[in-house]
Amino acid sequence: MIEVKDFRKSYGDYTAVDSISFDVKHGEIFGLLGPNGAGKTSTLECLEGLRAPNGGSLRVAGLDPSSEFSKLKNKIGVQLQSAGLPESITPDEAMKFFCAYHSVDPRFDLLERLGLVEKRNAQFYELSTGQQRRLALALAIAHNPPVLFLDEPTAGLDVATRVELHGMMRELQAGGTTIVLATHDMAEAEQMSDRVAILLKSKIVATGTPIEITATGAGLTKISARTQSSSLTASGVIFPAVTQSISKDEYNIYYSSDIGSTVSAIIAHIKTEGDTLIDLRVERPSLEDRFLEITNSGDVQ
Repeated sequence: MIEVKDFRKSYGDYTAVDSISFDVKHGEIFGLLGPNGAGKTSTLECLEGLRAPNGGSLRVAGLDPSSEFSKLKNKIGVQLQSAGLPESITPDEAMKFFCAYHSVDPRFDLLERLGLVEKRNAQFYELSTGQQRRLALALAIAHNPPVLFLDEPTAGLDVATRVELHGMMRELQAGGTTIVLATHDMAEAEQMSDRVAILLKSKIVATGTPIEITATGAGLTKISARTQSSSLTASGVIFPAVTQSISKDEYNIYYSSDIGSTVSAIIAHIKTEGDTLIDLRVERPSLEDRFLEITNSGDVQ
C-alpha cells in the first residue's frame, strides 16, 4: 500500500532524511519511531503530499504524492498531533467543511461514535484535549480513506480515551485500513504495530515486528526481586550472567543474559540467608528497551 525507495529530503544543507526505504502492507499498522529530529515528520509530510522529496520515490495507494495529490487527497486521512483548526470552529462545522472538501456527505455518525454529539456546537477551544483528538480522528476517517496517517494520536490523553482510540484503530484495521502510526510512546507502538521502523539521524536503523527488533538487541532479560529482609541489597552480592543491577522501590533489579542461572542463584542466595521471597518478576526486553539501546549507542546498521 505504501512504497518508499531511497527517499531523501533536505532543507538547504541539512539532510532530514537520507536514502531510506520501507514498505507498508495493505491493512497493516506500521509504526514510525524515532527521537525528535530523526526525520519522522519530513517522511510523513512527503507521503501526505505536503512536501516534495529531493530524491528517491514514494508511492501511496499506487499514487505519487507529489505529482498526483489531487487524486491522493481522497485516498488518505491525516490526524496531526495539533489539529490546526480555528479556535471558533465547531465540530459540526468542521465535519461539514472536511466532508465537502472530499465530496462526501457529512459523517455526523462519527461525532456520535466518538462521544462528541453533545459538543457539536461548541467552539474548538472549548473542547478538552481528548475531545480535540477524537474530532481530529473523526475528520481524518470521514471519507473512508484506505490509508490513515496518525501523528502522536494519543499523546497527553487519559487512559480511558487512549483505550477508546486504540479500539477505533483496531476497528479500522479490521475493515482494511492501512495505518501509519508515528509515536514517541514505545508501549503504544509495541501494542498496536504489526511492524515498526526506527529512524535515527535521518536513517532507518531497524525494521521489523516489535518481537524481531527486541530479539536483535543485547537480549538482556530484566529480573526484579523483592524479599522480606532485603538480603539482596547487601554489598558484594554478585549473581552469574548479570551485566547491570539497580535498586528501585524495594526491588533489586538485574539485567541478565542467562535467565536460568541468574534466577537459580538469586533463589539459592535468599534461602541461604534465611530470607523470604515476596515477589519475583521476569520480563523480556521491551521495544522501549531496544529503542533506548539503539538511540543511546547511535549504531546505524
